[in-house]
Amino acid sequence: MAAALALARDAAAAGEVPVGAVVTAADGRVLAGAHNQTRSLPDPTAHAEILALREAAKVLGNERLIGCTLWVTLEPCPMCAAAISEARLARLVYGATDPKGGGVEHGPRIFAHSRHAPELVSGVGETESAALLKAFFTDRR
Repeated sequence: MAAALALARDAAAAGEVPVGAVVTAADGRVLAGAHNQTRSLPDPTAHAEILALREAAKVLGNERLIGCTLWVTLEPCPMCAAAISEARLARLVYGATDPKGGGVEHGPRIFAHSRHAPELVSGVGETESAALLKAFFTDRR
């Protein structure tokens, strides 16, 4: 999660919503990492999770990320949760929950309706993840 948090800090420094994501292989090696880039690309789908999944798939040469874990600082939105399901990830680890925009514990709860649901671990790095988001949005108001 430390790598995802570092990427979230990079996102904030770039004026992006501070969300970072890292994909690791079953053996623990880092395959890919990204932060939100919706403003800089500009691309409404350029969430940290989507960018990290795309890069990991390229590295593995396969759209299915069997045995992989996605580490992300914020509960994935419905779009990202659906992509996680399609990627066949083994595990999703995330920090802060997102009661307004989440798609895992909140909102549509995508994995409850998916054929491919990863193991879920929430609350890892939650305090720092939430603090980054709060500071980012406080500065913009």
